[in-house]
Amino acid sequence: MTWMVTGGAGYIGAHVVRALRDAGLTTVVLDDLSTGFDRFVPEGVPLVRGSITDGATVTDAIREHRVTGVIHVAGFKYAGVSVQRPFHTYEQNVEGTVTLLRAMRDADVDRCVFSSSAATYGTPDTDLVTEGTAVAPESPYGESKLIGEWLLRDAEVAYGLRHTSLRYFNVVGSGSEDLFDASPHNLFPLVFDMLYRDATPRINGTDYDTPDGTCVRDYIHVADLALAHVEAARRLDAGSPTEPVYNLGSGRGSSVREIMDTIREVTGHDFEPELAARRPGDPARIVASGELAARDLGWEMRHDLRDMVASAWRARVAAGDGYPTR
Repeated sequence: MTWMVTGGAGYIGAHVVRALRDAGLTTVVLDDLSTGFDRFVPEGVPLVRGSITDGATVTDAIREHRVTGVIHVAGFKYAGVSVQRPFHTYEQNVEGTVTLLRAMRDADVDRCVFSSSAATYGTPDTDLVTEGTAVAPESPYGESKLIGEWLLRDAEVAYGLRHTSLRYFNVVGSGSEDLFDASPHNLFPLVFDMLYRDATPRINGTDYDTPDGTCVRDYIHVADLALAHVEAARRLDAGSPTEPVYNLGSGRGSSVREIMDTIREVTGHDFEPELAARRPGDPARIVASGELAARDLGWEMRHDLRDMVASAWRARVAAGDGYPTR
C-alpha cells in the first residue's frame, strides 16, 4: 500500500512523510514547492513536483506510484492573508481538493486523511472546543477547509470514499533539526526571526480574562500531529471505524506570556516583550479537547511547551543563514 502526501515537502507534510516512513508505510510526495523544500523530502521517497490543481499531474502520480490512499496536507494556509486573497484561497483549497478527489475516484483510491483546521470554528463561544462545537469560519481559509470536509463527505456518499478530517490550531516545534517552520505568519518563526535581528517581540493585549492577562491559544508539537495522521491512515487501511472529524488539541493551551518566557529561557536571549494594545477580534482563550482523537488515534501531548520551543529553536539555529525569509 502506498500513501501519497500532498504538500509533503512543507513543514507539516514533511513531518507526516517521515512518520509514515518510520511506521514502515510506503510514501510518495506531491508538492509544487511553492512553500515547501525538496530537501525536506527523505532520500528514497519519490517527489512529484506539481500542484493539486493540475489534474493530469495528480492522476499520473496516483497511477505511476500505485497510490492506495492520500493524506491531503497541501493548500494555502494563511488565514489572515486569505481575506485579501479569497479567490486564490478557494482555487488552491477548494478547486484543488475537487481535482484531487476526482483523480482519486477515477483511479479507485478510496481512502483520504484530510488536514483540516480549527479555523472552521471561527471564534467559538466556549473555552473548550469539541467536535460538537458549532462551525462558523471567519476567513476564506476557514471556509475553504470546511468546504473540503464537505467534499469528502459528498465523495463518501457518491462513491464510498473512506475518510477523516483532522482539525487543529497552532502547530509548532520540530521533529528533526533539518525541518523548520518558515511561515512568515506563525508566532514561533516570527519571534525567532526578530531575535536574530535583535528586534523586540511584541505581546498584543495584556488585560484579557486569563491567568496572566494575555491570550491563551492551543499549541501542539508537529511530531505529535504527524503521528495522528499516520494512525488515521492505518485505521482507514484496516477498515476500522473512524469519526468524520477529530480535534487535535492540548486541552489546556498556553498563554502568549508563557511562550515568551519559555523562548527567553530556552534561547538565552534576554528580552522583555513590548506590550501593545489588543488586536480587534482576538478572543481571550481558544483551546480544543483531544479526547476523541485520544480514544481512536492514540492522540496525546508527548511534548510540553519547553520541548516545542527547544526543538523549534534547534531547527532554526541549524538552518542558520540558509533560513528563508519569504
